[in-house]
Amino acid sequence: MTRIGRYCAGFLLLFGSPLAWAGYYVYQLPDGSRLVTDRPRHERSFKLIKASRKVEKVGRIAAAGYSISPAVNYMRFESLIHEAAEKHQVDVALVKAIIRTESYFNPNATSRVGASGLMQLMPQTARRYGVTDLYSPRQNIEAGVRHLKYLLQRYPRQLHLALAAYNAGEKAVERYQGIPPYPETREYVKKVLKFHELYSNWP
Repeated sequence: MTRIGRYCAGFLLLFGSPLAWAGYYVYQLPDGSRLVTDRPRHERSFKLIKASRKVEKVGRIAAAGYSISPAVNYMRFESLIHEAAEKHQVDVALVKAIIRTESYFNPNATSRVGASGLMQLMPQTARRYGVTDLYSPRQNIEAGVRHLKYLLQRYPRQLHLALAAYNAGEKAVERYQGIPPYPETREYVKKVLKFHELYSNWP
């Protein structure tokens, strides 16, 4: 190849790609949120869904994603989640989906009824699994996964019931012989299933 040929090939390689000319990029993150940036990102967990020179072309696409707080760092607990899920043979994607729905990956989250930590454990559940610090990510995830494992075994091949019991309690599920007619619980089950599908399809 001549010098001119090599120069042209290099030019096309560097500038021929739409990404090289794009001024704005929209990436989708594992939790369903979307990030707009003026620089390419190379993290494996970021999926590029749009590259454009004009910001107005990316605004609507970015708005279609779920909102996310800048303080949320869902990758921070990746190793703890995998460790507990593999130890107790529970689907990693399901654990992530529950944490995403319960606390938005906030280890200091506390609900109005006293549920605490990443997996929003109630005090009695925490005591059941020997938790001494509800806000310890390791202890909270370990106990939450153990409790989830218990519910999955109690309601085999009925994931929706296990999730309903995680949210509303086993007594409520038994009383109504299914998902309790509580709007919060029904919305909870839908959200977890939605995020479970998202994380299941994530690399």
